[in-house]
Amino acid sequence: MRFIIDRFEGNFAILQNSETSEMSEIEKTALPDEVKEGDALLFEGGLFTVDSDEIMRRTKRIIDKMDSIWEE
Repeated sequence: MRFIIDRFEGNFAILQNSETSEMSEIEKTALPDEVKEGDALLFEGGLFTVDSDEIMRRTKRIIDKMDSIWEE
C-alpha cells in the first residue's frame, strides 16, 4: 500500500492512503527517521519505507504544472 504523509501532530503522523484517500494516524516511531510532510511511503511486510520513485514523480508533476501556468 502507498501512503502520503499529510502532517505531523505530536508523536503521530497523519497519513493519506493513496488508493482510498482514507486518513490514518500512525506513531512517528513506526516511520523511517528522515521522513517529512508530503513524502510518499510504501507499507509492505509490516514496515513503512520511503518511496523515492513516487516522491520524484509527484515532484516532477508539480513542477510541470507550475511551468505550464507560467508559460501562458
